[in-house]
Amino acid sequence: MDRDKVKFYTIRGYALLRREDALTPSMEDYLEMAYRLSRDRGFTRIGDLACSLNVQPSSASKMVRKLSEMDYLKYEKYGVIEFTNRGRELGNYLLQRHEAIEEFLMLIGVKEGILEETEKIEHNIREETVDRIKTLVEFMRKNQKRMLEFKEFLEKRLNTPT
Repeated sequence: MDRDKVKFYTIRGYALLRREDALTPSMEDYLEMAYRLSRDRGFTRIGDLACSLNVQPSSASKMVRKLSEMDYLKYEKYGVIEFTNRGRELGNYLLQRHEAIEEFLMLIGVKEGILEETEKIEHNIREETVDRIKTLVEFMRKNQKRMLEFKEFLEKRLNTPT
């Protein structure tokens, strides 16, 4: 890759390059949390979703209506929130993406602010990159010797003055 010919953009510029029908980070958060909450029962409720995301029920209702119009959710006012097939598939992916990034951050020794860092990263990362992170995490899990070597290397690096 010729680095001199690479076009750089701001974060907003990269976001504008995405498809027009792409979900916003906030929409992704709602879908991910609704999916997380609905795994056991197959549905969730506005109050549970709002509480889990620390938002007002009116805000949650507004977003759920948008996601329903986009055919990700099924929702009737004062009813339960259920997923369409499309929404369930995406919700599952979003949760897996979150978990992969979170596990990766723990693997590399991040100790504080993992949830915040995960949230910042997950909305700005391509599917291929998520797949590579999952692969690395799986490799490290299956190769405990390498994991131990990495942890020892990390420990030395963190304790060596620069």
